[in-house]
Amino acid sequence: MRVLILPEVREYFKELQIILYEKYYFGHEDAAQKYTDELLEDILTNLPTKLHKPAPEHFDKFGKNMKYAAFRKNRHTCWYAFFKTYNRNGEKVFLVRYIANNHTVAQYLS
Repeated sequence: MRVLILPEVREYFKELQIILYEKYYFGHEDAAQKYTDELLEDILTNLPTKLHKPAPEHFDKFGKNMKYAAFRKNRHTCWYAFFKTYNRNGEKVFLVRYIANNHTVAQYLS
């Protein structure tokens, strides 16, 4: 099994580091970078084993018939990785097409 992440999602991780620091979620840039690096690593490592659900139609703009899995980072924030699965040369591939957190998309999830 392999986990791939679209370039625009990787770009979002870079932007997220800046946002977390500039909005004072973290007092140091290094802490914001560590947080996003750990989130990315968690997705890359654990997505295949996470419980996943079908993504609601609201997320079809990122890809039809996607699934999503939750990644809790602390008491207040849970991140969701939206992905599609493919079989390529006998290997199952998870392609992450979008990520978001409970503060921005909880109203669309059941």
